[in-house]
Amino acid sequence: MKRMILSLISLLFATGLAMAQEVSTAVVSTKSGKVSGIIQEGTMAYLGIPYAKVERFMPPQPVKKWSGIRKCDHWGPMTMQQQNRPMTEDQMSEQCCVLNVWTTDVKAKKPVMFWLHGGGFDSGTSEWDPGMCLAKKDVVVVSINHRLNILGFLDLSTCGKKYKYSGNVGMLDAVQALEWVRDNIANFGGDPNNVTIFGESGGGGKVGTLMCMPKAKGLFHKAIIMSGTILNVNTKAMTEELGEAVLKELGIDKKHVDKINKVSYQDLYAAGQRAMAASIGTRRPGTPMMWGFGPTPDGEVLLKQPFQPDFADFSDDIPLMIGTTFNELQRARYNQNITLEQARTELLRTFDAETDAYISAFCETYPDKSLRDLPADLLCIDWLFRPKTIITADAIGGQRKADTYVYMYTVGESDNRGYKGSALGSELKYCFDVLHHYSNQLSQSCIDTNKKWATMMSDVWAKFAHDGNPNYAGLPDWHPYTKENGELVEFGGNKPTLRHNHDRKLEEIINRHCFKQLDEFYKRQK
Repeated sequence: MKRMILSLISLLFATGLAMAQEVSTAVVSTKSGKVSGIIQEGTMAYLGIPYAKVERFMPPQPVKKWSGIRKCDHWGPMTMQQQNRPMTEDQMSEQCCVLNVWTTDVKAKKPVMFWLHGGGFDSGTSEWDPGMCLAKKDVVVVSINHRLNILGFLDLSTCGKKYKYSGNVGMLDAVQALEWVRDNIANFGGDPNNVTIFGESGGGGKVGTLMCMPKAKGLFHKAIIMSGTILNVNTKAMTEELGEAVLKELGIDKKHVDKINKVSYQDLYAAGQRAMAASIGTRRPGTPMMWGFGPTPDGEVLLKQPFQPDFADFSDDIPLMIGTTFNELQRARYNQNITLEQARTELLRTFDAETDAYISAFCETYPDKSLRDLPADLLCIDWLFRPKTIITADAIGGQRKADTYVYMYTVGESDNRGYKGSALGSELKYCFDVLHHYSNQLSQSCIDTNKKWATMMSDVWAKFAHDGNPNYAGLPDWHPYTKENGELVEFGGNKPTLRHNHDRKLEEIINRHCFKQLDEFYKRQK
């Protein structure tokens, strides 16, 4: 959440700079009508293009055609979500199915990079990650807003056929956006037959979900999953129970289910939170799995949950790049002068009798880490994403028709208060090559030192979008992952480095102790 707030602040700053450069762009025709945009840092940006019309809990429908030229010169509304400030309908709305396109040449035929923002399946906006600089890497960038939380994933299917798909409409929005790309992106200089879906955190989970949705087959051709392997454990029985609990909280019986469409969003959201507490339980922050208002496997729209441990068979021919950051969601502890004994005392609460084994495995895994930072590293290395990323990579690496490439991001960052580590989402400014937007957050020395990573990582991400192979100038020879080679590229230190099963022992210990709640859930399902 902290990353999201900081990113939004930074983006508002960046957007202010970009909007100050407003210049008319080429007019582009879409199936719904003509659009014009603005120039952002030398890139043509078409912002807030509607790709679907929605009704509550119904699958998305095509947009009605418009006449004349629609000015797409500002961000469209995000989906309804909890906010700590008043927002207009132009900023946040149930009619949130809009997308953005960045291109440098509408006459070209470039790979398309289709971005799914983070925020779990609950919140977020495409505004967090503008694509103007990534588009300069010889790709066309598309990002979307879509329905989330209770609007996107309230399963009312027990109320009749009309609501059969209500539990997955948020992801059906993403499919509709991919269909828009198929039908329109050529006019923006993009190749509809070379589309890479990519996303971070909840967006990474959405990428994995699309890899299990038959309606999405053929609409994308490569995938990048960034810090996305927190497991969605929703079952159909769970989401049906939750849907009925929501109706009970609202005092609506199944025969009159349509009354739910007149309930205000705030009342609906509040009822959803009460219903979770009264039925399937409320998820606590940091829980190593998610449930509730998120996609549910129904055997038709969604065949299975991703990362458990793999994807649907129809995605076997999709090249995949998958990775994590060094710290992810763990609280940074680098500026607290913690002693090794103090760290060990804290670690006992998690690792119990294996605490010394955990410390030893960490030191074996990262022998070059600073002794000064060792106590903090032990406490704030990622305990959520990397263990399950290894399990997924083991299951698919060398087992599918397409290759799998694994990475780890360890680039350190510092601000005026000191070292911050490599937190969840901190790599996005590098992959999107917008490090220069963060002068109000990072120290100038940090920006100067890390410019090379912004150039390199955005180049690598774009290279993968071109041909499904991330190997690029300046990288070691990066081979596809298998369980045996355990190969990944670490982006960090002085230069990118190859690792081979370097942390398997460490992550096995983490997996045993940090996923007990998940293990208990699976036992109950048997």
